[in-house]
Amino acid sequence: MASTAGATGWLRGKVKAVPSGDSLVIVGSTKAEIPPEKTITLSSLIAPKLARRGSVDEPFAWASREYLRKLCIGKEVTFRVDYTVPSIGREFGSVFLGDKNVALLVVSEGWAKVREQGQQKAEASPFLAELQHLEEQAKQQGLGRWSKVPGAAEASIRNLPPSAVGDPSNLDAMGLLSANKGRPMEAIVEQIRDGSTLRVYLLPDFRFVQVFVPGIQAPSMGRRATAEAVVESEIASDEQNGDSSAEPRAPLTSAQRLAASSASITEVAPDAFGREAKHFTEIRVLNRDVRIVLEGVDKFSNLIGSVYYQDGDSAKDLALELVEHGLAKYVEWSASLLEDDAKRKLKNAELQAKKGRLRYWTNYVPPATNSKAIHDQNFTGKVIEVVSGDCIVVADDSVPYGDPSAERRVNLSSIRCPKIGNPRRDEKPAPYAREAKEFLRTRLLGRQVHVSMEYSRKVSLAEGPVAPAPGADSRVMDFGSVFLVSPVKDGEDAPPATSAGGQQAGVNVAELLVSRGFASVIRHRDFEERSNYYDALLSAESRAIAGKKGIHSAKDPPTMHITDLLTASAKKARDFLPFLQRNRRMPAVVEYVLSGHRFKLLIPKETCSIAFSFSGVRCPGRDEPYSDEAIALMRRKIMQRDVEIEVETVDRTGTFLGSLWESKTNVAVTLLEAGLARLQTSFGTDRIPDAHLLVQAEQSAKRQKLKIWENFVEGEEVSNNPTSERRQKEEFKVTVTEVLEGGKFYVQSVADQKVASIQKQLAALNFQDAPLIGAFNPKKGDLVLAQFSADNSWNRALIVSAPRGPVASPSDKFEVFYIDYGNQEVVPYSQLRPVDPSVSSAPGLAQLCSLAYLKVPSLEEDYGQEAAVRLSEHLLSAPKEFKAVIEDRDLSGGKVKGQGTGNILMVTLVDTESDTSINAIMLQDGLARLEKRRRWEPKERQQALDELEKYQTEAREKRLGMWEYGDIQSDDEDIGPPIRKAAGKR
Repeated sequence: MASTAGATGWLRGKVKAVPSGDSLVIVGSTKAEIPPEKTITLSSLIAPKLARRGSVDEPFAWASREYLRKLCIGKEVTFRVDYTVPSIGREFGSVFLGDKNVALLVVSEGWAKVREQGQQKAEASPFLAELQHLEEQAKQQGLGRWSKVPGAAEASIRNLPPSAVGDPSNLDAMGLLSANKGRPMEAIVEQIRDGSTLRVYLLPDFRFVQVFVPGIQAPSMGRRATAEAVVESEIASDEQNGDSSAEPRAPLTSAQRLAASSASITEVAPDAFGREAKHFTEIRVLNRDVRIVLEGVDKFSNLIGSVYYQDGDSAKDLALELVEHGLAKYVEWSASLLEDDAKRKLKNAELQAKKGRLRYWTNYVPPATNSKAIHDQNFTGKVIEVVSGDCIVVADDSVPYGDPSAERRVNLSSIRCPKIGNPRRDEKPAPYAREAKEFLRTRLLGRQVHVSMEYSRKVSLAEGPVAPAPGADSRVMDFGSVFLVSPVKDGEDAPPATSAGGQQAGVNVAELLVSRGFASVIRHRDFEERSNYYDALLSAESRAIAGKKGIHSAKDPPTMHITDLLTASAKKARDFLPFLQRNRRMPAVVEYVLSGHRFKLLIPKETCSIAFSFSGVRCPGRDEPYSDEAIALMRRKIMQRDVEIEVETVDRTGTFLGSLWESKTNVAVTLLEAGLARLQTSFGTDRIPDAHLLVQAEQSAKRQKLKIWENFVEGEEVSNNPTSERRQKEEFKVTVTEVLEGGKFYVQSVADQKVASIQKQLAALNFQDAPLIGAFNPKKGDLVLAQFSADNSWNRALIVSAPRGPVASPSDKFEVFYIDYGNQEVVPYSQLRPVDPSVSSAPGLAQLCSLAYLKVPSLEEDYGQEAAVRLSEHLLSAPKEFKAVIEDRDLSGGKVKGQGTGNILMVTLVDTESDTSINAIMLQDGLARLEKRRRWEPKERQQALDELEKYQTEAREKRLGMWEYGDIQSDDEDIGPPIRKAAGKR
């Protein structure tokens, strides 16, 4: 507190609260965010006591408090401490309002009596004689509590209804709301729970209620350590609000202590800026007259109301003041109760607080926005893919063909289409999402467009059409306006746009979508860049709303069920084969180019999506030369085009094999002519249409030594089997980290230095602080740090499943997959932390493997439990290294989603100590069997199977394991030639 008279002991401050008719809470006149404060009881005075819980006022107690409150609240005073009473922890003093002694004013009006002096003469006011003289005058005149009017004492006692604070049953919240909604109610604020939660007396009936301020949420003030502390605190609060006696208060009763000991409350510290927000509200409204406008009632019967207080000649909105000063954040759930203008003011206030990084927003980082895009401002190109209704891929005409930067992803500025969903995350398309995408596909694909890039921003990958990779939670996206150079189809109602230079740029594709009701216009905040044609977009949206088009229509959206056979089992794909074979040729749409020869197709007639591959034609594998060029050629040639297909069969992975034509041209011929594929005809060409054209195309590429034939020498025998082109099998040393059922297991590469590096980085992190509830809300697919229950170590983990709800709570449980080890478990919220940037970028170190050439029973099958136990004994019984020889790769699993899913390496696993094959041991124990042989298998595979078959024969002859009762029936194996994955570098 600022001293006003040096060593004299006089201090200056402002009255923050008036708990009773003889006490004041005074805060210091300093520049501190939360200045020091003192509770001063006026020396030698006793005011009537206000009611405690379950009691009634003493006569004239409320009037006494009101006189002192109205006299002093919010005003500058000068004061000093005259004496203290340590036994009750109170300070007694003299307070001056200007040149007037407050105690003398109170006594002269009859609102307090002068305490009788005991033996402690030092415990008295310096103005005792004057106080006693004024008291006699007040008694003679019948002022205040000395009133001589009959019945005045009884009339001064408030008739308090039951308190609704802590017991909602005492309040008809909905009745109170319906009777007073929108009407200002007079109230006096008695307590501040936190910056946005007040406890008030509603006048004139003194109903004590708790009110939540709508549209905002101030930081929490936490909770006390024990129930006993709460009981004591409440009693102390009651005393502060009315008990001015010098006697020490009674200790807790045995009943109170018993109740306290039976209920323990976890201590939670206040949130950052929680104390500042509470002080901000206290200094403005505590013990002040306010107006409350009830806006609603929540599901717990809590009142929600706007609070207005007087500041000079103007009325201030407490919610707006808190947000403007960065001491509360805007929350949509309660803001929905407010008028649009009030919501807009709160949103704008929060925006300005964020810009200024005020208090709560000190560490706020705004979304990444640039006035320029990452690439050139403008370019012209051909649309080769429609990702969704508001995102396309354009092949830049100025970049050479084959250059990876030729394909530019462009998000349409300032609009948002319904989300297309993601099958990998079980997300279905939103209403009109397919229609918006199809609308763009039929009008833009393969057509020339002009692109004007306008801005970039950083967004969460959860908003995009592609599932985020582990460790990546955001990326920068480029936004621009796209214009059709040539006239649009069907006489669209969007007029040609005009560029900044005044030239006609063509039809704005975004405006076209909005006018058809396939997109909405984003309401940007002040700092956000937007489309240069924003006004035209708003106008188009108004027309669509008026015409009730698309998403603005009251009609039910069209529905279309598509069976996705890419995510289904191979058996289900085989079930569809007869339906796809009954017509020689059928129309299809290429949804995605998976590789140079493998695609995802939509079959509209059969309402299904399939994986489709050319019969007898193979492009280089992902890790081989010219693979990217083959993919780029197919993307430009057939991506999202209408094609015709003829299905011959389906392979063991569920991929359909056949031929594909675009504009009556066999697309496989195009690949072969470009030298980007080779024929694989070891199983014959009699079933392949246009087989002679395929042979001619390959011979032409060989003669010209194109691409994969650049080292071709005429007359040399070249095998058509791609396995002959493979390099020597890869080998690497591994340690096994987890064993799953069915012969699957996770390994870490011994040579990978990232393992030790990540462990070292994790060990250096501090995990003491619990996650901040509300700020840290892990969702499915997020990368986090989780504490492993077995050894309490912290590891990188992927959220496999999470409780529903926008905000996580301490009781929530999360299923996590440890991406560096392959194990999976359920952990509580307290054992999760946000991932640190230092360890988030590296991909998961656990590689999923399977024993090559073997079929190991799952846990649900006979001998599945025994197989899993035996494999664990061999791989996990003692720490050791194994040699893994990669025989094949299964890349159909995509990105890692959780335990047992993802790309699989089919390996021969060798124990380096005994030089024995784990594959052979499982066969020898009768806990696995060989895969079925096929006549089209390459020679090296046949040799491997020959080598392993003797172990299987030995187990069969000895009736071990699954051979206990003789030969087992072979399952339904694949009926077509398998797709071989090239064994590239790990």
